[in-house]
Amino acid sequence: MGEPRWVATMLSSPLLWHAARLALVSAYLLGGVAKLIDFPGAIAEQERFGLHPGALWAALAIVVELGGSVLVLADRLVWLGAGALGVLTLVAMLTANAFWAAPVAERWMLTNAFFEHLGLIAGLVLVAILSGRKRSTS
Repeated sequence: MGEPRWVATMLSSPLLWHAARLALVSAYLLGGVAKLIDFPGAIAEQERFGLHPGALWAALAIVVELGGSVLVLADRLVWLGAGALGVLTLVAMLTANAFWAAPVAERWMLTNAFFEHLGLIAGLVLVAILSGRKRSTS
C-alpha cells in the first residue's frame, strides 16, 4: 500500500525538494560563513582537533562547506558537493567526535554527535542519489 495522495503530492513538490536541500546544508553554510568571518578562530579550531597546518585545514573547510553547499542547492554536480561535504563530515567525526578516546564523562555526548554526523552523511548520500535519479528521468 502506497502513501496517501496528499503525502505523495507533498513529496513530489519542487518546493519541498529545495527546502530539504537547504535544510540539509544549512549547518555547512553557517559554519562556512562563521569560519570566514573569524578565520583566526577557525584556524584555532582546526589545530585544537590536531589538524595542522590549521590555516590550510580552515581554508579547505570553508571552501568545502560553502562550495559543496552551493552545488547541492543549485542541484548541479550534487554528487561532488555532497561527496565533499560527506568527507569533511567524516574527518570531523574522526577528530572532533572521537568518543572511543574520550574521558568517560564526555563519551555519551561525543557518541551521540558521532552518530548524528553519520546520519548527516547518509542524508548527503541520499540527496546525491535522488538528484541523479531526478536528472535521469527528466
